[in-house]
Amino acid sequence: MLALVLLWSDCRDAGNGMAGNGSKETADSVAVSYYSAEDFPSVRKFNSHVHISVFDSIFIKQAEADNFRFLTVNVNSPAVPVDQQQQVALKLVKTFPQNIYFASAFSVKDFNSPGWLKETLDYLKKSFDSGAIAVKIWKNIGMELKDTQGKFVMIDNPVFDTIIDLIEKNNITLIGHLGEPRNGWLPVDQMTVAGDKTYFAAHPEYHMYLHPEYPSYEDQINARDRMLEKHPHIRFVGAHLGSLEWSVDELAKRLDKFPNMAVDMAERISHFQYQAVTDWKKVHDFLIKYQDRLIYGTDEGVNSKKDPVEVSRLAHENWLRHWKFFTSNERMKVPKVEKEFNGMKLPKEVVDKIYLKNAEKWFPAIASNK
Repeated sequence: MLALVLLWSDCRDAGNGMAGNGSKETADSVAVSYYSAEDFPSVRKFNSHVHISVFDSIFIKQAEADNFRFLTVNVNSPAVPVDQQQQVALKLVKTFPQNIYFASAFSVKDFNSPGWLKETLDYLKKSFDSGAIAVKIWKNIGMELKDTQGKFVMIDNPVFDTIIDLIEKNNITLIGHLGEPRNGWLPVDQMTVAGDKTYFAAHPEYHMYLHPEYPSYEDQINARDRMLEKHPHIRFVGAHLGSLEWSVDELAKRLDKFPNMAVDMAERISHFQYQAVTDWKKVHDFLIKYQDRLIYGTDEGVNSKKDPVEVSRLAHENWLRHWKFFTSNERMKVPKVEKEFNGMKLPKEVVDKIYLKNAEKWFPAIASNK
């Protein structure tokens, strides 16, 4: 059931007042409607960033109960070969054709071999024929991959131009997890959110503070930006808030510069919450201004090392916290952020875009399969 119809000014003033940020503003007199906590299961939603590398129905049934569909994203990580991930994805899509979509990926294992580019192009063409609606490029480009001279290969390297051109030609979306959160270049005790502290403590190979000889955070972002400059028409979704999670101002600059770019929120909503602790209004205004460029995603997943029952339980709890953050103006405390903050109390129209309509826009096959 929809919450009471409120004025636009009610949302802004209530949030600002509770958070102690800013003075009352003159607002439009247009009535705006809002969702409540009770609306969560009845609203159609799409989670654009999960990872399912083993066939499982428990996690998917939890998503169905919470009115979610999924994009399962293959990734060129060392855990599971990309072709094995794709086989699982194809089985999921066949079994749950109305609920699951998949993003392909390509391996850079034999990058320096003469036949790598042709093999990669052929693999991606087969992925598109099999139903892939996106292709993900991963942080190993820029953070691990080296050429024959031992130099790091960045995403703006000309060798990737042919691959990106193929993706664009086939009307496929390019997802880019390039670089890491800026926290990765800080000592663990100086990181801003608990999720990053936990991840980088467990993965020192990606904790760039320990590897000053690697490309810098700025190097990663600049290479991604140069790639987008070369390919102004590629439909691009920057995974994890485009690795600009630490500043809505910096993210806004890229969204202004690259109209072909959107971002998913996978495992970075806590960074919005962290910034809301000290400047609720800035985060709220960012979400309103860029409401057409923000896509809901969470980065949960099921693999051979995880219990799908536990994954589903934790995911459900996480999804409810996110819903509360976007739809209410309540005072909140979440596991990944040390201090309290207020929810964003976004209008229904904005919530619908974040949770579904933007995914349908940036991954068009979703909209065509309603």
